[in-house]
Amino acid sequence: MCVRRCAPVRRLDAFVGDDGTVELRPGIGVDDAELAAFARRHGSRRLSLFGAALGDSFGPESDLDLLVDFLPGRTPGLFAIAEMEIELTRILGREVDLRTAGDLSRYFRDRVQSEARELYAA
Repeated sequence: MCVRRCAPVRRLDAFVGDDGTVELRPGIGVDDAELAAFARRHGSRRLSLFGAALGDSFGPESDLDLLVDFLPGRTPGLFAIAEMEIELTRILGREVDLRTAGDLSRYFRDRVQSEARELYAA
């Protein structure tokens, strides 16, 4: 855990607008700084978008599937993950389903990880 000075956040400029908004998909964006602050606060090494939000099956009622990878020693328990989902739902304005790679079925874990679109990396 970094107390005074953390490593700089790597911005994914291909997805960050001039106003600092990361576009998750057309019409759905999040402030890059707010997402980075969330990730640092919760010890996230990486946040990535996966699932329906990356394809044509995404609709007005769809949730956002996010894959999280935590820094060593910062993996939270189940209740903390649920609190993170609630916070991300508020930040993104849409229901969020937060998962770690370990939560995913071994039958499709590799595919999800390879296709996921990285939104934040420490």
